[in-house]
Amino acid sequence: MSLLRLYARVLELLGKEARLGWILAGANLLLAAAQFAEPVLFGRIIDVLSGQPSTGPLTASGTSPWPLLLAWVAFGLFTILCGVIVALHADRLSHRQRQAVLTSYFEHIMQLPLTFHTGTHSGRLMKVMLQGTDALWRLWLGFFREHFAAIMSLVVLLPLSLYINWRLAILLFGLCIVFTILTTLVVRKTYGMQNEVEEQYSNLSARASDALGNVALVQSFVRIDAEVQGLRGIADKLLAVQMPVLSWWALVTVMTRASTTITVLAIFTVGIFLHQQGLTSVGEIVMFVSFATMLIQKLEQVVGFINNVFMEAPRLQEFFNVLDAVPAVRDRPDAIDPGRLQGLVEFCDVSFSYDGKRPAVEDVSFTALPGQTIALVGSTGAGKSTAIALLHRAFDPQSGVIRIDGMDVRGMTLTALRRNIGVVFQEALLFNRSIADNLRVGKPDATEEEMRVAAARAQALDFIERSDQKFETSAGERGRMLSGGERQRLSIARALLKNPPILILDEATSALDAVTETRVNAALDEVMKGRTTFVIAHRLSTIRNATRILVFEHGRVIENGTFDELVAKGGHFADLAKAQFMVQEDASRSAVPSA
Repeated sequence: MSLLRLYARVLELLGKEARLGWILAGANLLLAAAQFAEPVLFGRIIDVLSGQPSTGPLTASGTSPWPLLLAWVAFGLFTILCGVIVALHADRLSHRQRQAVLTSYFEHIMQLPLTFHTGTHSGRLMKVMLQGTDALWRLWLGFFREHFAAIMSLVVLLPLSLYINWRLAILLFGLCIVFTILTTLVVRKTYGMQNEVEEQYSNLSARASDALGNVALVQSFVRIDAEVQGLRGIADKLLAVQMPVLSWWALVTVMTRASTTITVLAIFTVGIFLHQQGLTSVGEIVMFVSFATMLIQKLEQVVGFINNVFMEAPRLQEFFNVLDAVPAVRDRPDAIDPGRLQGLVEFCDVSFSYDGKRPAVEDVSFTALPGQTIALVGSTGAGKSTAIALLHRAFDPQSGVIRIDGMDVRGMTLTALRRNIGVVFQEALLFNRSIADNLRVGKPDATEEEMRVAAARAQALDFIERSDQKFETSAGERGRMLSGGERQRLSIARALLKNPPILILDEATSALDAVTETRVNAALDEVMKGRTTFVIAHRLSTIRNATRILVFEHGRVIENGTFDELVAKGGHFADLAKAQFMVQEDASRSAVPSA
């Protein structure tokens, strides 16, 4: 994306603030015109005081300087007042819109599918969000405070200088051409370098976030020095690619300073020659020296503007790349909210592939009646989790249809569909907030009494009541203030509070010890009552009472039936059951001491 197109997108994000933006742009144009009254009036006052006639088209009328001085005061007051108003409203606009875009961006990334988040580090997403919105804020503020006024000043100054004295104006045009060539050269030379700089910033953010998120692992494996060295290595790479960029832009700064002296000397030299020829007055020479000084100042601002856009470009490019990511699953224009569902689930010839080559789920068909418990078993990668992910529309199938209560799930809004489905994950996902806040994820308006009932049914009330702050106890980052069993029971209580007609249990007890698993299973039995439940399980002992078991292999359902029916068939499931029970039998034998 070119810098011009990138900046156009920055301005497009003004959204509802665009009207105020146009007003500020108009005010900047007035400011640009008013600023040139000062050098023009200054030059004419000198001509009046020296008694020399003006040679240019803007001839001073009369011999009294007072009218010119009063006009100067009027223009000065207008410039100050207008400048204050522009700066004040530019600040407010930039801050308001920064918060609006940040919120909109956060909402957007939260709606992106899990596949996107799986392949993108959360630290990088946070860095893109914060640095991207900060970059937008700086560019908006700079644009409406000074950059647009500087650009407009050039538009006004150059034609005005030609009108007053085209001979001296040629020097100003030459200065602009030199600046343009130099800036274009530096931008082209450093554009690729700055992209690499931003890549190293992203690596730095992701590396630091990764280490902080796994601080227990780092400390237990004595990895602190290694992680610090790794971060220092990335920081060194960052400096190595940053220094050449800074050197090139330092060259522009030096050339800018040098050009001030050179241009002023050139105007005096040419002005003296023209004055001797009677082609200019002393006032016009002074006027053009002021023009040159002002032009240098405006060019510095324009170069600063280009430098800002250039430096922010990689961050903004990353920001727009995420913002342009289109969710693969989204609401149809005619999607409806069916309210609370009964829980009749039908898979009809459903197929799905992640890469378009190897099917993850192929021709899967089954029906789950309201209140039934359907277990999905099979080896890792057999298609169990993918099939369930299709149910709550983490993805949409390439062929076939999934219906709930006779309605295609794609015809429902995502909010309505997922409101009717509760999930208890293998890893209990908790916010770094109070227990009450974590429970209210399932039901935002839940009362404390409702939370107590849900916690009691989930076998969680005892440990909540033991803590000093009860439901206001902080769970810690990712629930680390609680044990694994406590976290899992809280997630079950959360599902109970949500009270969905359809429940998904994704290996909900696989990471627990035997005693904790017994308590969690009791809680799960409570939460499964009266709901259509899908259980993904590797330990077959947890699904013995399932209404029906679906055995997956290579994305297909190769067997289905009750536990006893499948064992009696002597097929794939029977082999799995035999292997697991034999392992348990051997383990129990080894625990018995020999006589």
